[in-house]
Amino acid sequence: MSKNPEISLILPFYNAEDTLEAAIKSILNQSLNDFEILLIDNNSTDNSTNIAQKLALTDLRIQLLFETKQGVANAMNCGLKKARGKFLARMDADDIAHPNRLEKQVAYLKKNTEIGFVGSEVEYVPHNKNTAGFSRFVDWANSFHTPEEIELNRFIEIPIVNPTILFRRELFEKYGGCFDGDFPEDYEMQLRYLNAGVKMAKLPEQLLEWHDYSSRLTRCDERYSTEAFFRVKAKYFNSWSVINNPFHPNIWVWGAGRKTRQRAKFLENMGLVIKGYIDIKKSKTTTKPTLHFTEIPNRGQLFIVQMVTKPGARKLIKDFLLKADYLEGEDFILMG
Repeated sequence: MSKNPEISLILPFYNAEDTLEAAIKSILNQSLNDFEILLIDNNSTDNSTNIAQKLALTDLRIQLLFETKQGVANAMNCGLKKARGKFLARMDADDIAHPNRLEKQVAYLKKNTEIGFVGSEVEYVPHNKNTAGFSRFVDWANSFHTPEEIELNRFIEIPIVNPTILFRRELFEKYGGCFDGDFPEDYEMQLRYLNAGVKMAKLPEQLLEWHDYSSRLTRCDERYSTEAFFRVKAKYFNSWSVINNPFHPNIWVWGAGRKTRQRAKFLENMGLVIKGYIDIKKSKTTTKPTLHFTEIPNRGQLFIVQMVTKPGARKLIKDFLLKADYLEGEDFILMG
């Protein structure tokens, strides 16, 4: 192992005895081998620690660390502080990296010096019955790749699947690591970096098997609820709106249903002013002006934030607005 490895890969784990070894070995078998693996044990009570210790004895590139403060953000920060690599990568304890993942991502960042943060598409491997939502998310996340697409899609969901990320060390030194709170820490970190002007890209290849177990935090932790996502979206959308919304702080929200109006309050809490709502129902009434979607004015008179989360609605709304000559990122943004 070189004195300063090119890549520091951070792999937090908690009670992952069934999947940890396979995840680690998928990194050890990478085509690029100049890396260190920082395994962060976050108070495991099963056999995970023993598995990690045994593997660390077989390969000097593995370092086992312990983080007693519970939470993936704390575990990730533990690894970031110990990392020595020029590039920092993330991996989950229940996923499998394809053999050329690191090589392709590092090569991309070396070639594209303006890009600071790169991910990849994922191969979705479900282990649950209720997979429709996750499957839709994967299809969406795999559908766009360029920095421009990532910037426009950032307020819909996390734009890059977290265990695929690899980024330049100086970004962590400049903008920090994971923040711990009542929000999805990985999404917050990507929004924070994007807000700072970091250019992100995604390789149009599936370089990770993304395994969807019932124990995945996105399924069982309140910090990954829809409301938690909207809270963190609201914070960074406000910053984005200052620069990109010509009518800031005024917006119109597409979606006048009760749930959408509740989530729109997160925007109001950030200081944004909802001038009214747009809906598909002509009879829809709220305490604010409500337009039927066929009544929206010509572009240049308002800014629309699409917040409907019903499957399929986002595409229909986007297609309608584009046909009406509205420009994404200038006249409207997708958030639902």
